[in-house]
Amino acid sequence: MPEEKEATTWQDEAKDWIISLLIAVVLAFVIRTFIVEPYMVEGPSMRPTLENHQRLLVNKFLYYFSEPKKGEIIVFRYPRDPSRDFIKRVIAIGGDTIEIQNGKVFVNGELQNETYILDNTRGNYQKAVVPKGRVFVMGDNRNNSEDSRFPDVGFVPFNLIKGKAAMVFWPLSEWKSLP
Repeated sequence: MPEEKEATTWQDEAKDWIISLLIAVVLAFVIRTFIVEPYMVEGPSMRPTLENHQRLLVNKFLYYFSEPKKGEIIVFRYPRDPSRDFIKRVIAIGGDTIEIQNGKVFVNGELQNETYILDNTRGNYQKAVVPKGRVFVMGDNRNNSEDSRFPDVGFVPFNLIKGKAAMVFWPLSEWKSLP
């Protein structure tokens, strides 16, 4: 004799939907908090690499296991107002010497080959050693970027770094992976 299927009540159906929605919300929260977060570029400081209003995915998971590396593009909380996020390129890491002379960037005494910058850097930056646990960052649009050359940003401590910019996902026509 075939088994009769038990009728589902609307209460059982509602309970299943509520449980499914709660699981989805918790998973979304965990993913966004610890793994990946969308970010929108605001302003021209990273031109030509990134344009105003492009949308990125930021890998937050990576820096639980490793430290930022030179050349990576990171999103970090602005030291003077941690409710604001900045996006810049890591130029030097803890222990490196950074110096800017006549528009040329030197890390550990070596002239940097920066094919990604918009214009030559104006001004100078006195030779300084990046403290351990911090990074020196600059925008690719050097002459229109508030970055580590300015006291309000300075050397960015690891605890303010949200993650590595991994890819541009919007607009779709500009999709690309980032270094």
